Amino acid sequence: MEKTSPTLWVLRGLNLALLVLFPVAWFAPLLRAAFLPLFGLNEISIVSGLQSLWDSDVFLAVIVTALALFAPYLKTIGLALVQFRLLDVRALPAIGYLGKLAMADIFLIALYVVVVRGVSRAHVEGAWGLYLFTICVLASILLSILTERQMKR
Repeated sequence: MEKTSPTLWVLRGLNLALLVLFPVAWFAPLLRAAFLPLFGLNEISIVSGLQSLWDSDVFLAVIVTALALFAPYLKTIGLALVQFRLLDVRALPAIGYLGKLAMADIFLIALYVVVVRGVSRAHVEGAWGLYLFTICVLASILLSILTERQMKR
């Protein structure tokens, strides 16, 4: 039986926590948007944004769904499989690409904020879910880097 280092146990625990935190981030408010002073603040989450996208632009909805939901979650599952030695370490580069795709989603959200703020009658502000989702994606990228270093030892 191979001995597992304490560092790998910590990495495993943090990675498994992402399996819970990502779904929370999907439903958490990303943005608060107010259009004209007459309408109150509307909270927009990844899931609510995807729901409206599916109604208006199916192609974009598929892309954003892949980037926001599937890429980060599959990356987290793949990394857990490597950490628990159920998947070969050689899969780490491919798993890393999934993290980069998830980061592209944060870019899209930031772009939406900039575009909407450019409209004079709209007020948009980031909400706590935007920060949670960003932290989850960045933590996932960092965990994959640290896991790769740990597994090479």
